[in-house]
Parts: sequence; structure tokens; C-alpha cells
Amino acid sequence: MKNIINKILIFFIIIGVLYIVLNVYKEEKIKDKEGIKSKQYYSKKLENKIKDTIQHLEESKKENSDKIESQILEDNNNQEKIIKEYPKEEVIKEYNGYPVIAKLKIPKIELETYILENYSESALNISVTKFWGANPNEIGNFCIVGHNFKRNNMFHNLKNLELGDRLFISDNNVGIVEYEIYDLYKVMPEDISVLSQETDVKQVTLITCTSDSKKRIIVKAKEV
Repeated sequence: MKNIINKILIFFIIIGVLYIVLNVYKEEKIKDKEGIKSKQYYSKKLENKIKDTIQHLEESKKENSDKIESQILEDNNNQEKIIKEYPKEEVIKEYNGYPVIAKLKIPKIELETYILENYSESALNISVTKFWGANPNEIGNFCIVGHNFKRNNMFHNLKNLELGDRLFISDNNVGIVEYEIYDLYKVMPEDISVLSQETDVKQVTLITCTSDSKKRIIVKAKEV
């Protein structure tokens, strides 16, 4: 009887152990499946995230490219607009037998004078002349020289100008360009630094003598 009971106990113990082993096996299988599903889920999620990021970058790139192209087009249009919007004024081609290159107006001192194309002593007795540098209303330093004569078309009143005063140059190629005076000073006659062309803007330099002719009055202006 005792042997039978022992055998029955052993049988149930074996059954219990097998049941536990089987449950553990099932749980591990479930975990593996869930792990695989989890890995697949996150892998798919990561793949979608990468696709979304790439798409966003492509859209941003296209958007920025469109903005840059639009800005370039706008800048070009503005530049063309600026060039086209210079007021026009017909400037005579000759004054008292001398070729004219442009016309100068300085409202502050009520000066309106023609700028003769070629510098010479005889031309200076007629009007102010181009002395050096760029052509009127072009990039560079357009240098104009004139006598300090008490005549309406000469530079006698340059000494009355101040910083911020405006002057206007008219020519038949560009039109009327407005300039603002940014520097006024005097130099010795041998000082030619005022003729320098080291500039990337439209600049005008007016030159005349002081009343005693010992120095030169210099007026510098640049395009507004």
C-alpha cells in the first residue's frame, strides 16, 4: 500500500513538473512572439519616421530653393526698376562751341551749370569741366573742376555748402542722379588723392580754388 502511494505521489510530481515546464515553454514562446511583433512594430515605426523626415527635408529644400529663386527674381526686378526710374532730362551736346558731357545742379547755392567734356584752360573760362575719373553717373569718382569766379555757372559758392546738401548730375545715358555731400575739406594744390578711383559706388568730387588760390576746396558726394 505504501509503495502504491509513493508511486502515485511520484506520478503527480512528474505530472506537476511537466505542467510547469510546459507553461514556462508556452510563456517563452508568447514572449518571443511578442518580442518579434514589438521589433517589427518599432522597426516599421522607425522606417516611417525616416521616410517622413526625408520627405520633410525634400519639401524644405524645395521651399527654400523657391524662396531663393523668388528673392533673386525680386532683386533683379528691383534693380531693373531702379535703373528704369532715373528721371530723364535732355542735356545739350554743346555749350559755346565746347562739347557737353553732363549738367550739374546744386539747389543750396542756386547753381546750374553745364559740365564740359574736355579739360583745358580755355574751356575752364567758359564753364566747369570734367577733370578726371569715371563718366557722369557711372560707378567711380567723377571729378569736376571749376574756377572760383563770381559767375552763375562757376564754383564761387562751393564754400557755402554743408554736409548733407544735395546735388544732381544729369546726362543723356543714365538720366538724373541725386547725390549727397558726405565730406568737405581743403588740400594743397599738389594733393591728388582726391582723384582716387578706389570706390564701388557713384561718387562726385567738386574741385575749386580758395579765394587766395593757395589751396583747393574739395566737395565729396555719393549717390543717394
